[in-house]
Amino acid sequence: MTLIVIGGATATGKSDLAVDLAERIGAQIVNADSMQLYRGMDIGTAKMTLDERRGVVHHMLDLIEVSKDANVAWYQEQARRKIDELLARSIPVIVVGGTGLYIKAILDDLNFPDTDPAVRAKLEAEAENIGSEALHQRLGILDPAAAVAIPKENVRRVIRALEVIEITGKPYTANLPRENSTRYPQALQFGLDVDRNDLDARVDLRVDRMFERGLIDEVDTLINQGLLEGRTAQAALGYAQVIAMRAGDISQADAITLTKLVTRQYIRRQETWFRRDQRITWLETGSDRLGAIEKAILNA
Repeated sequence: MTLIVIGGATATGKSDLAVDLAERIGAQIVNADSMQLYRGMDIGTAKMTLDERRGVVHHMLDLIEVSKDANVAWYQEQARRKIDELLARSIPVIVVGGTGLYIKAILDDLNFPDTDPAVRAKLEAEAENIGSEALHQRLGILDPAAAVAIPKENVRRVIRALEVIEITGKPYTANLPRENSTRYPQALQFGLDVDRNDLDARVDLRVDRMFERGLIDEVDTLINQGLLEGRTAQAALGYAQVIAMRAGDISQADAITLTKLVTRQYIRRQETWFRRDQRITWLETGSDRLGAIEKAILNA
């Protein structure tokens, strides 16, 4: 049973490679990008259009309204169910995305401590009073690894990490599994490696194209659909900056510049996360990535 995982930072070409591979091996694709779960978040998440998917079936896309908040436990259950169903039918599966925690939730045995409403309410009140940056700094002291993985803009995840720490008395990352606790030992994991300067140039081009293709109009539409009610969706790269622009806090030029900046910062965190997993085989720019994966499948 073939299970391939293609991860890595934003703008490294994961989606195109996954479709190329799926066409070659008759696979279906399972999305592991946390923001592509949301309906209508298309331009800003670089979600593939139907034409770009070239007939390859994609799962775990467009499942949640922007007014709602997805969580890792829900994603784990839904994604594993779909993967198990496909593998049972002897259909190869390619998991692709840049959300490292979601990939880990599929592959490994994560623990999800219960929520304590009192602790959650206290932390939410603190976020209102002292600001999300102060909470993120606290997380950096209590669990530096979690602070690297979770951006300060994602207040919901910062609060959740601090909640778990307070409930369990252990770092949030202590609930992450060891690499030998995988659910799918047959999985072949690959990461896409791109030169830093080249990747920065790709980010500039990607963000410019997002705004040219109508990101502002997309955000306006989503605001009417409840975007400001969902804490996760409104914190997404690009969307948060356009929301700030619409609020009159920054100009459009500033929104574009800030989107490029926060995307680069996010990429650094993605790289840190994925580099910790020794199971990943890294594929460099300019190499025959497709051929390398096909060879690994044949040798598995």
